[in-house]
Amino acid sequence: MRTDDFWQLIDRARTGGGEPDAVAARAVALLAARDPEEIIGYAHHQQRVLAASYRVDLWGAAYLINGGASDDGFEYFRGWLMTQGREVFARAVADPDSLAELPQIRSASLSGEEFECEDMLAVPWDAYRKATATDLPGERAAIRQPDLNDFWDFDDEDEARRRLPRLAALFVEPPQE
Repeated sequence: MRTDDFWQLIDRARTGGGEPDAVAARAVALLAARDPEEIIGYAHHQQRVLAASYRVDLWGAAYLINGGASDDGFEYFRGWLMTQGREVFARAVADPDSLAELPQIRSASLSGEEFECEDMLAVPWDAYRKATATDLPGERAAIRQPDLNDFWDFDDEDEARRRLPRLAALFVEPPQE
């Protein structure tokens, strides 16, 4: 599966609107209708997308936005980020502070809403099972871990302001209603 095909499938799943879990469910249905080899290709591409987004600065953004982010929480945040489409995903990987431009992120600074979608991470496995009644062959590839020397203290408000100024303006000192 090519990069364009991967993101086009997600875009088609997004056309129905709704919550991220609904996007994931539609992605499963769309992918399950394809040839099993395409589902395997989707799985490989998803692993590459997740590896490319396993960045300390994006983790820091997820931490600010969601009020914390464990290893699993960061995975689920990136699942949610995939449901936002290619443009938002690519922009966030290149510049995590760009997430401050999204209306739902801005409103979350007041509401406390968190952004996660574990179901999006399971799309190829669920689609393969639905299409073939068997498990997706192979194991999930290990995601490249960031260099621990690159981590910064996500609770350090001054460091958050320095590294992610627009997000820090929303979540370190949330705007007053």
